[in-house]
Amino acid sequence: MVSTDSVVSAAPGKAADLDAGHGEGPAVDVTRLRVALARLARRLRKHELAGLTPTQLAALATVERSGPMRLGDLAAAEGIAPSTLTRLVTALEDSGYVRRYADPSDARASTLAITPRGHDTLERLRTESTLVLAASLRLLTPAQRSALADALPVLEQLAEVPGPDPGETRNR
Repeated sequence: MVSTDSVVSAAPGKAADLDAGHGEGPAVDVTRLRVALARLARRLRKHELAGLTPTQLAALATVERSGPMRLGDLAAAEGIAPSTLTRLVTALEDSGYVRRYADPSDARASTLAITPRGHDTLERLRTESTLVLAASLRLLTPAQRSALADALPVLEQLAEVPGPDPGETRNR
């Protein structure tokens, strides 16, 4: 694992630059990148969330993507405690977004599946986010859109890289 100390340096109040630790290529202002991505994500989430918290929305998307799944598997996938999971699943169930079924292989366990209403809600929210982003992209110049198109594979790669354990970063 690469220590971030060798790649990012920033004094308090100054932007962190990333030079890939090798001195190759242009420096990336990590602070500016983090802030820009957070602001963009926040703008895309500003639409009405169908009465869902961000955690509920993430869990619903996980159930949709993974198919019917056991509650423990959902808790592990979302990194949430069992007590939180119970409240979350109850809220999703009460809203008609998921349905809980007895697990045929284990009578003590439940399986969670997305309902048509849950799927339709996720599709509507994705469509709204896409429209917001498309409207923003129309404000860019052709050169800016081209630069963004060129950056997409790198942004996709960054999104797939597992991050460090938050506890590991705090314990330094």
